[in-house]
Amino acid sequence: MEDVSCAGLRALPADGGAGRLRAVNPSELQDRVDAVRAAVAEAARRAGREPGDVEILPVTKGFPAGAIRAVVDGGFHAVGENRVGEAEAKKANLVDLADAGLAWHMIGHLQRNKAARAVELFDRIDSMDSLRLARRLEAVAESAGRPELPVLVQVNASGESSKGGFPVEGAAAAVRDIHALPRLRVAGLMTMAPLDASEAELHAVFARTRRALETCRQEIAGLDAFELSMGMSGDFEIAVEEGATQVRLGTALLGERP
Repeated sequence: MEDVSCAGLRALPADGGAGRLRAVNPSELQDRVDAVRAAVAEAARRAGREPGDVEILPVTKGFPAGAIRAVVDGGFHAVGENRVGEAEAKKANLVDLADAGLAWHMIGHLQRNKAARAVELFDRIDSMDSLRLARRLEAVAESAGRPELPVLVQVNASGESSKGGFPVEGAAAAVRDIHALPRLRVAGLMTMAPLDASEAELHAVFARTRRALETCRQEIAGLDAFELSMGMSGDFEIAVEEGATQVRLGTALLGERP
C-alpha cells in the first residue's frame, strides 16, 4: 500500500517560532490534495464504491491557523482538531471563516472538565469514548440550549490496551445508551488501527468496525447512523476498501507537523 504522505510532496513549511504558516505555494498544496483524492478514488473503485461517498477530513492539529486557511482554500469544509485549547486559539484567529461554513470536529480524547468548551467550539465530537463523557456532554448541551450535538462513538476494534473507546463487541450496547440521550445524535462509529499492523490486520480491524455499525443499525430502533470514520495517512486506502465514509488525514495533506 502506497502512503501518499511520502509520495514526494514536501511538507508545508512553518514560520519557525512565529506560530504562523509561511507563504504556501498553492500548486504544492494542490499536488497533495490531488494525490490524496486520487488514492481515495482508486481505493473506492477497487471496493465497488463511489469516490464521492468518502469524505477527507484534514487533521490540522499541530499546525497553525494559516494551515486551516490553506485547506479551506483547497476546497475542504471541515477540519479535525485533537485539543480543545489549540482549537480555541485557532478559531479565535479565524472568525471570518465562520460565514464560510467551516465545520470543526473534535477527534482526540476529550476530558470531561473541558466538555463545556468543546460543546461551544465543535460542530461534532468524533471521539465519544465513555458513557460518563456522553452524560456530561448531554448535560452541558442542555444547559447551553444546544438542541443537538452529533457524535461518533469510538470503538476499540484492535483490542490494544493503549487505545481508547468501547470494546467493539459492546458497540451496540454503548450506542444504545448514548442514542437514548435526547441531545446527542449518534452519527456513526470511529476507530483507530494499530500503527504497525499488517495489511491483513488493518482489513480485519476496519471490517470489524463496519460490522459493528451494521449490528447497531439492525438492533437499535430509530438509529440513523451511517458514518464510519476510520483510516489515517498510513492506512486510509484499506479503510476505504472496508467501507470508511470519512478518513482523517494530516501528514498526507500537510506534511510532517512543525
